[in-house]
Amino acid sequence: MSSKERPTLGGTRIKTRKRNIAAPLDPAAFADAVVQIYLDNAGDLELIAKSIESSELNFSRYGDTFFEVVFTGGRTQPGTTKPDEGDRHPYSIIECEPKRDVILPSVVYVQKILRRKPFLIKNLENVMRRFLQSLELFEENERKKLAIFTALAFSQKLSGLPPETVFQPLLKDNLVAKGLVLSFITDFFKEYLIDNSLDDLISILKRGKMEDNLLEFFPPAKRTPEAISEHFTKEGLLPLVEYNDKKIFEVKMKEMKSGLTSQIAEEADISEVIETVKQHVKDAKFPDTEVVRILWDVLMDAVQWSGKNQQQNANSALRQVKTWAELLNTFCTTGKLELELIYKIQVQCYEDTKLMKLFPEIVRSLYDQDVLAEDTILHWFRKGTNPKGRQAFVKALEPFVKWLEEAEEED
Repeated sequence: MSSKERPTLGGTRIKTRKRNIAAPLDPAAFADAVVQIYLDNAGDLELIAKSIESSELNFSRYGDTFFEVVFTGGRTQPGTTKPDEGDRHPYSIIECEPKRDVILPSVVYVQKILRRKPFLIKNLENVMRRFLQSLELFEENERKKLAIFTALAFSQKLSGLPPETVFQPLLKDNLVAKGLVLSFITDFFKEYLIDNSLDDLISILKRGKMEDNLLEFFPPAKRTPEAISEHFTKEGLLPLVEYNDKKIFEVKMKEMKSGLTSQIAEEADISEVIETVKQHVKDAKFPDTEVVRILWDVLMDAVQWSGKNQQQNANSALRQVKTWAELLNTFCTTGKLELELIYKIQVQCYEDTKLMKLFPEIVRSLYDQDVLAEDTILHWFRKGTNPKGRQAFVKALEPFVKWLEEAEEED
């Protein structure tokens, strides 16, 4: 045996350590292959989906590139939506007509792909996020197609696509300032509401953390409730206007209640409290009946209840009524509003066991403090329409009403 030859043991395999050799990163070749599938099947999405399913292309590595081909017909330059070098196909979402019946097959097609390759949902998110953050790079009709696709994707419950993927990337200052975001989201709302209810839309907005922030879609100079109402009314989205008005009303009502609660807890001067209420009413344009309801809620919420001691509870509630009677009197300026106050008290006494037996005493106290007029009390007694506890409360109030009627006869 030569000294240069190495000895070996017959029949023994020499083990060598294997190394992981990464495949060359070649998204361009991947994009060309997907484009060729589109071309070979003449844009037939059913056949394309089958061809993709049976192909050996590395979708786990080039998922973003795949969706670039789906949306734009080919690969895009990194960080942009501009076409890169390489083959392209004419069957992309960007190239089709901006109509729901034309774009819907693409949504169904993407849904099929995601069901077979669920790991691609992250790649879809990546590409949509990038495109939505680059709306200014698309033409107006291309942005409309993206909005229609997005609305149909949510309408069809596209596998796992989270709303925040759509709404949050839109909120780039430059896009909002140019009005591009408002135009996109308007097209989205209009398209989505064709097949879905307003409640469904609100659910999506909630999950996208945009339910209370519709103003953020508007350019800074137009961020007013009036601008929202004018824009969406003009676009035929009146239910959305009504919903937003309701949300604004609820927020302002909550602010009013919070401010009044603090003032009452701190035993502020009643004249100061009255001015606070007047300012809130002026700013929020609260209906008079709603003001009466809010005042009563705040006053009763501020009562220091003592658990099961009925007499102490009664004394606390009546003391609160007497202390703040001037506040109630300032805003119960008509018989209609006085009647609204009685209905409010009736419902609360019916629903709150602490107040169940207090109804006649509260009414009597409000009469003594000149908040409720005799005519209003008699009208409620004879013709009241709210059925909650009415029979019991009418019976409880009979002695007081009888006294009023006798006093009226003597006069």
